[in-house]
Amino acid sequence: MTGERVTYDAVVLAGGAARRLGGADKPSLQVGGRSLLDRVLGACRDARRTVVVGPRRPTVRPVHWVREEPPGGGPVAGLAAGVRETTAGTVLVLSADLPFMTAGTVRDLVAIPPDHEGAQLIDGQGREQPLAAAYRAEALRRELGLLYAEHGRLSGLPLRLLTGELRLRGVRQHAAAAFDCDTWDAVGVARARIREHGRVLDEWIDTVKAELGIDLDVDAAALLDLARDAAHGVARPAAPLTTFLVGYAAGRAADAGPEAVAEATRKAVALAARWAREGAESPPAVPDAANGEAPGPVVPGGGGPEGPGITGDAERSAE
Repeated sequence: MTGERVTYDAVVLAGGAARRLGGADKPSLQVGGRSLLDRVLGACRDARRTVVVGPRRPTVRPVHWVREEPPGGGPVAGLAAGVRETTAGTVLVLSADLPFMTAGTVRDLVAIPPDHEGAQLIDGQGREQPLAAAYRAEALRRELGLLYAEHGRLSGLPLRLLTGELRLRGVRQHAAAAFDCDTWDAVGVARARIREHGRVLDEWIDTVKAELGIDLDVDAAALLDLARDAAHGVARPAAPLTTFLVGYAAGRAADAGPEAVAEATRKAVALAARWAREGAESPPAVPDAANGEAPGPVVPGGGGPEGPGITGDAERSAE
């Protein structure tokens, strides 16, 4: 690939009955303090236009809403409704239940090779994921038109009838991004992974930035070094980083002052409460639905040396 940024539109499918979740509103379920839908919208934030197919919900950024006809008509009907609202030559298609989808994965998907009509993720078990994929818009519209001509409808048709005729590249290096939350066990797995050692701090900082509307690359290592030196071995690295982000958000406010600080602090406190409450609800260990592995035990407030709630040697000595 040339490394040039691809212009694309995004279609996020956020409908469905979620029968295996007892009818819960799956896109609104929270993982790491953010809804599944907002996590997906964060991954495709570079899209020129983002179309969400499904009932309207609060979202972290503006999107264009549409519904398939009839509502509940399935992924092919939903995809057709979304594609009609796009104009870019490349269309990213994502389901709204992919908590580990990232901007890096999106960039690899939309970089479709010249001799292919799309690219789709391959999960850890070797399964194709057509709702974690990017397609050339012309090919997608062609196949949708052929399907309608053949069947007289798109509602209720299986997705394989659409994608089976397309030349798709399989993307295997982002298997974790294909993990979807279609059962309560899978939701538990996702919530446990978010809190794993080596991941929890980055996830927390990304979540705080999204909550406060900050588009800023944070040098966590440098800030942690500063906090360690200033506080003689501070034991809770999430605290100084979160405080920094609150201050930064307040400083960006049009009328920076006590009110701005109070509002940013309120948002961060509310987010921290959701984070803690969700952690208390998570199971200690749930088998990994993608590859059969089980994450380590989930201890509220636990983690490795960079996880929240872990005291450093200096603090233990003081005790």
